[in-house]
Amino acid sequence: MAILIRILQVILALSVLILVHELGHFTFAKLFGIRVDKFYLFFDAGERKLLSTKEGWFSRLFPKGKELDTEYGIGWLPLGGYCKIAGMIDESMDTEHLKTDPQPWEFRTKPAWQRLLVMAGGVLFNFIFAIIMYTTLLAGWGEQYVTNEGSCIYVNELAYDMGFRNGDHIISFDDYVPENFHMLQVDLARETAQKATVLRGSDTLDIYIDHSRIGEILNTPGMFSLAIPFAIGSIPESSPNAGSALKEGDRIIKVQDVSTAFVQDAWPVLEANAGGPVSVGILRGADTLAMEIQVDTAGRIGVYLQQPDFKTREYSFVSAIPAGFRKTFASIGDYLKDLKLVFTPQTEAYKSVGSFIAIGQVFPETWDWFSFLSIIAMLSVMLGVMNLLPIPALDGGHIVFTIYEMVTGRKPSDNFLYITQIIGMLLIFGLMFLAFGNDIARLIR
Repeated sequence: MAILIRILQVILALSVLILVHELGHFTFAKLFGIRVDKFYLFFDAGERKLLSTKEGWFSRLFPKGKELDTEYGIGWLPLGGYCKIAGMIDESMDTEHLKTDPQPWEFRTKPAWQRLLVMAGGVLFNFIFAIIMYTTLLAGWGEQYVTNEGSCIYVNELAYDMGFRNGDHIISFDDYVPENFHMLQVDLARETAQKATVLRGSDTLDIYIDHSRIGEILNTPGMFSLAIPFAIGSIPESSPNAGSALKEGDRIIKVQDVSTAFVQDAWPVLEANAGGPVSVGILRGADTLAMEIQVDTAGRIGVYLQQPDFKTREYSFVSAIPAGFRKTFASIGDYLKDLKLVFTPQTEAYKSVGSFIAIGQVFPETWDWFSFLSIIAMLSVMLGVMNLLPIPALDGGHIVFTIYEMVTGRKPSDNFLYITQIIGMLLIFGLMFLAFGNDIARLIR
């Protein structure tokens, strides 16, 4: 059931984002009187279609659909979607229009500035959609995160090898001061910092970052967990230690003579003594006490810990609008940093590129509107930025050629555009192959 829910979320999210993107092209094309031949969700490769307004059962039920200039439909190949604009060389590679004289309703006869807006429409709509999603999230749920201020890290093997230690407080990466604790690992990679400044005990020290390990940072989750003091928040009645000498506010500093500065230090010891008693050292105010407590069969003592310091921001609908803009533009900036890493071979960040499989793993196993809207907003930004890459088959490639025409007054020939479209498609297929390969390798590992 969990896999099915994830699959449904991926299909719904990608369908919405594709429709939003193609609607941007469609809207500007119609605005400038350009005929749109097809508007499709998914590809109808080989002219095979699940739905068409001009063919099959739909046209029989709604015969007026045949009279529309645009054929609306759903293809069978769920690798995207497209808006086929008359007189334009696009991913369909249809060159039949080149054999006829230019027509006033065609893309190629319109002024450069209109063609530029048609090409940029998809990206623009993706960013507008992200703004709407982030505004909705902030107005409905607000913003809550564990602040990095005063928080300490608990490290995995990679972080330890790089020089970080349990209990360190990360002050900055170069001049960047991180705010959200759970973004520390991402911030470390994105900022490509030369050093991390940490507070260790009462000492401030610098840890120098080897940039050749950026790939490891991106592909090794859990570098920095929140180091949680073993401090008792409350003891429920169902706890095996209900009615014991433990009290709210107690801090367990030792278990079976093993120092437990943080609860993570205690887990191996508790699991090794599951189902039996353990001796513990307790810090209560200024006093240090010794007592015996019970461990259940799961290796837990059945208490709630004191909660970390959450930072909460609440927004009205009006105040959420500018905050939604800020969050969208911040996300665009962050994703541009991610792409810079991907296209820097020595970082090996290209190994973190993923396909539909990686996207599916981002979604939760149960339906949650907050998570779904957060992810779809992030994916909308990613789709918009990716389409701005100056690759001929993407919107960014068409935009570059159009800007070149506007600056120089010389329009690239249709034959040149056709050849570059082929090259661009090959590059995109290469990126897709890389993404699928990375996902399969991760699944094998």
